[in-house]
Amino acid sequence: MSAPSWALPALRLDTPPLSGRVDADVTLSTVARLVASGTAVSKADLVPAAGLARTTVSAAVDELLSRGVLQPDGLRPTAGRGRPADRLALSPRSGAVLLADVGARGAHVAVVDLRQQVLGHEHVDVDVREGPDAVLSRVEVALDRLRVRSPAPVRAVVIGLPGPVDGHLGVPVRPPIMPGWHAYPVSARLQKTYGCPVVLENDVNLRALGEARALPAEQSPLLFVKVGTGIGGGLVTREGVLHHGADGAAGDIGHVRVRGAPDTVCVCGNIGCIEAVASVSAIGQRLGAATGGEAVSAAEVRALVARADPATMALVREAAGLIGEVVAMLVHFYNPARVTLGGSVTSASDELLAGVRSVVYQRALPLATRNLVLATSVLGEHAGLGGASVLGVERVLSPEHIGLLGK
Repeated sequence: MSAPSWALPALRLDTPPLSGRVDADVTLSTVARLVASGTAVSKADLVPAAGLARTTVSAAVDELLSRGVLQPDGLRPTAGRGRPADRLALSPRSGAVLLADVGARGAHVAVVDLRQQVLGHEHVDVDVREGPDAVLSRVEVALDRLRVRSPAPVRAVVIGLPGPVDGHLGVPVRPPIMPGWHAYPVSARLQKTYGCPVVLENDVNLRALGEARALPAEQSPLLFVKVGTGIGGGLVTREGVLHHGADGAAGDIGHVRVRGAPDTVCVCGNIGCIEAVASVSAIGQRLGAATGGEAVSAAEVRALVARADPATMALVREAAGLIGEVVAMLVHFYNPARVTLGGSVTSASDELLAGVRSVVYQRALPLATRNLVLATSVLGEHAGLGGASVLGVERVLSPEHIGLLGK
């Protein structure tokens, strides 16, 4: 098994809030996360970045070095003639995180260390309609192959699924395209298998978080719209954290009915949902119906888009107009700094992006669009793994769990 031919950039990690009396584990967590994200890589950098006294930071660094969580990483040049500062990095032996970004027809699985270095990656063919046992068994086999790439113990598992989830209970909640998954104990199963904390998220939320943390902080609030087998949305706040809503349903835009859409029955049972009329699956069904044959697969639709097939491009432009209407409404409601489009069609052609942009800038008011960036994903198909890496490393380096490192 060869090393991956791609790498994640250094993604910003959130730090715990500081209070008047700073707990020792909060200090250790803050210092470790700042180093892991590359925000501060020396004691001198850490003092202003953490907002803590020099002696407090020095003691925390020494503690993390003695535990083997941090390690020296050469020298960082300083301005002028001053002595170069000792550079710090997370130790590759301090821990690893297993990641699974599961889509409707495929899953990206990977193992990363706490430095966010990708140690191994596979793409696994799955079909979520086969049910949780079949899909998770396939994912676990891939994760087992990958975890031997890490010299460190697995400290956390993060998995994303293409439907609504309850992250607190660790279960999917009536996902429309995932028969048999409702209330299945995904987190409990993986926790039993790997003996560590498990984070369950919606797959588009993972993409949104990965994208937001790869971009400058001023590019948030961010709205991520994934156009694939279904259509979903993920929201990241100005503070760079996911907005889940009261019950975890925020961003579930696939079942919004859009003005002017055909009265197509959606898998959820409603009529005219954006997912039913503008997703890659919807385009494939219409292409199949036009020839009197079966629906065209998502992979075939992507290939047709890449070849600029006239019939397919006409349907993509129509879908872009409908998606643009929904995005324009969301721009008014949420006022994001950036809207990112992701999914297989967006990576094959700029046609969808151009169509959505045209409608959004025409329909939304100038106040909501004057500084708006509307672009495709900077992380591409690995955005979900980026978000999963962020959540996993933050969990391992959290005040509640950092005390386990080095033991």
